[in-house]
Amino acid sequence: MIQKASKIKIAILLVLQFIAISISAQTPTITYVDTQIDVDGKFNEDVWNTLNSHSGFYNYAPTDVGLAENQSSVKMFHNGEYLYVSLTYNDTTSNTQVSSLKRDVPIGISDGFVMVLDTQNQEQNAYYFSVNSYSTQIDGIVERTNEGYDFTTSWNTIWKAKAFLNDNLKQYEIAIPLKSLNFNSDNSVFGVQFYVRDIKTNSWTILKNVKRNYRLFDLRFTEKFRVEDLPNSSASRFAVTPLVTVNNQNDVVNNTNEITIKPSLDVQYNVTSSLKLDATINPDFSQIDVDQQVTNLTRFSIFFPEQRNFFLENADLFSNLGVEGINPFYSRRIGAENPIQFGLKLSGNVLPKTRIGVLNVQTDHEDTNASQNYGALVAEQQLNKNFTATGFLINRQETDKFNFKNDYNRVTGINLNFKSDNNKWIGLANLGKSFNDHISGDNSFYNAGIWFNKRGFNWNAAIKNVGKNYITDVGFTPRLYNYDAINDVTVREGYTQTTIGTSYEKFYDNSRTLNSVRYLNYNNDIYFDESGDLNQASHFFNGVVFFKDLSSIYYVYTQEYVNLKYGFAPLGNGNALEPDNYNFGIFKIGYNSANNQKFRYQLDAQKGNYYGGSRIAAGAYINYQLLPFANLQLNYDFNKIDLDLLGKKTFHLTRFTGEVFFNNRLNWTTYVQYNTQNDNFNINSRLQWEYKPLSYIYLVLSDNYNQDIIRKSWGLAFKMNYRFDF
Repeated sequence: MIQKASKIKIAILLVLQFIAISISAQTPTITYVDTQIDVDGKFNEDVWNTLNSHSGFYNYAPTDVGLAENQSSVKMFHNGEYLYVSLTYNDTTSNTQVSSLKRDVPIGISDGFVMVLDTQNQEQNAYYFSVNSYSTQIDGIVERTNEGYDFTTSWNTIWKAKAFLNDNLKQYEIAIPLKSLNFNSDNSVFGVQFYVRDIKTNSWTILKNVKRNYRLFDLRFTEKFRVEDLPNSSASRFAVTPLVTVNNQNDVVNNTNEITIKPSLDVQYNVTSSLKLDATINPDFSQIDVDQQVTNLTRFSIFFPEQRNFFLENADLFSNLGVEGINPFYSRRIGAENPIQFGLKLSGNVLPKTRIGVLNVQTDHEDTNASQNYGALVAEQQLNKNFTATGFLINRQETDKFNFKNDYNRVTGINLNFKSDNNKWIGLANLGKSFNDHISGDNSFYNAGIWFNKRGFNWNAAIKNVGKNYITDVGFTPRLYNYDAINDVTVREGYTQTTIGTSYEKFYDNSRTLNSVRYLNYNNDIYFDESGDLNQASHFFNGVVFFKDLSSIYYVYTQEYVNLKYGFAPLGNGNALEPDNYNFGIFKIGYNSANNQKFRYQLDAQKGNYYGGSRIAAGAYINYQLLPFANLQLNYDFNKIDLDLLGKKTFHLTRFTGEVFFNNRLNWTTYVQYNTQNDNFNINSRLQWEYKPLSYIYLVLSDNYNQDIIRKSWGLAFKMNYRFDF
């Protein structure tokens, strides 16, 4: 009897051991191998033959049904210093196509692959690495936004990548230094996703299955990889980047010429493998890339994204403290009027589920603008699988040398994010309050929003309220400020906004002609003033037919009701619309060609009303690719507005971009912009040489004219940095 019981125990132990081994075998693993490789895309090293291959890629676009016909295989390992990745794509042709040889141009219209790496496995943010078939590198950060995920390519690090075209096989090999990654050895699971882009067939294929109703870089769908023998901490990373800018500016109108030489220094240091310290001294934040100009026919300011590297590491901690149009922190406010003397930023994980962001920037005084100190403190806590809470404090205070003066603006608040287990529901709640010297009352903000998403159908609803004294000097709240063009004053007025939206799209996977049809895309925004009276109601209707090659034809109809309380001068001729009730709408129809051709174009035409008059508009986008040598692009927008007795005006906006690629590290880019609304004709021509990884020399010529092509100013700048990595 005892012997029988002993046999049963042994049998149970063997079964349990078999189950454990089976589960372990099914868990994808990034193994540790003490070896190095030569990153050349050829996979000549023996280690690649010993690793498990991860394959079975799914379709994402133009169809999201089933496994991909052209399969890929991925292998990964690390040696404690580098994470090595190889990917092989089984193409049907030896041909390849790319859109750019310039670093950080996304591969959306190129052949290549993307790797997204969530090293904290928290589905909050992740690293983005990709390489096209000409070995051009793109890196950035995927970050959580209020209603989903987005990414920026402004974050950079030093890593290695090489593509090798082996007949029909497209082979990619990369090496990412572990010291560049934010990880925690107590959490040895990385969320990983791979994407392969074949622009020739206009297809995206993906390792972990995701449907097209979700954003391409949705971190909730990453494959979970266990990292074997993850180091306790990454090697200390200490990067120092000195920089010098020599700038000659000639003001033709005032007949002045100024030459400035500005040295600066940037420092990055890993406090831990998951917590980073950034410092900048006397930074040169002059932008090499120019902002893309737009025609603004609204009553409010336009949002432009941040492009300065100092503000971009863990940027989602600071940029998602509010909602669209009501954000307490907008980093482009810092340094907009006064030069920055220094800045410090500490950001990252202090615990596996806790992230912090601490920022302090001091500006100098300039003319009548007093010096200011800007501070931000953000703490984000993942409460459980579904809820994340964020608290923040933003401060702007006038300074006199090392003394703080009693001129300040402070904003504090808390946000609560929800995401469901089935990934169909997202919720967001915000509470905020501002404090200002000599101002009190009506200083709060709240928002509650919900999004539902499944294949082919989604809807959302939200309500927001902004008090007239919810002042955010370092934020972006354009609708709070109403400019009265008749009395030349700006009136601050609070409001309540309700939003509802829905979309229905049907996919035709078996059709030879159609890819999908978006039968309905509707959005409604209603605004009430402080008295509860209707101030504006906006309706947006849209429908699209996507053909098999992903070319499309679409319509848009917008209808606006505006109770205009303050004078508005949209023509810029001194004649303002009187306060009154206005009801107007405009219909737009357009066509977008397939984006996998050397010659691509988009055309649209609009006709309708505009306040008390009429509006006719049209737009064109033309792109011709002479790649891998050059890329030419032309945008044109036309708006003709007739407001009867107030006058007529035609606004022209033209932007030409010409890029010449000598190789992956040397390129020449020229922008030409003509904007009659801003009375500006601008030329910006830039020679850029990456003479070593992330070390650049720029030579930039800028020339500014008015719309009559009379020169206003010109400038020539030389900029050079050198990155030391320790």
